Amino acid sequence: MDAAAINEILAKFPEVKGNLIGILHEVQNYFHYLPEEELRYVAKKTGVPITQIYSIVNFYNRFSLKPKGKNEVCVCLGTACHVKGAEKVMNEMQRVLAIKAGETTDDMNFSLEEVRCIGACSLAPAVVVNEDTHGKVTPRQVGQLLAKYKV
Repeated sequence: MDAAAINEILAKFPEVKGNLIGILHEVQNYFHYLPEEELRYVAKKTGVPITQIYSIVNFYNRFSLKPKGKNEVCVCLGTACHVKGAEKVMNEMQRVLAIKAGETTDDMNFSLEEVRCIGACSLAPAVVVNEDTHGKVTPRQVGQLLAKYKV
């Protein structure tokens, strides 16, 4: 358990009420998921019941209780992206990374997720890697795109 990291995160949010989601985002950004021991420590330090924390974590799909890769790849499969070939992009992502959607590479470098809409329909098919949105992605571009994020 990394109490020092959690204490540093909590110091950024002196007022817990209304900031719990921000705290959880910071914890997830640090660990690439929300470890149980750290969540229990957050509950203890903030006075928020662990059941309430788990309710929040399970409600929002951006939170993860299982380890994620350093780079989170989200392929949009919403209507506009689907029509423009996002399924082929997803298939190529799965082939190149050798994982299926919802999985993480063995080296913990990439996690692959399918999402329903990222609100970038004019860029279809769109892929988000971490915070970077890539538009009009073709299957032929997948290898180059992922190479930018390899460690």
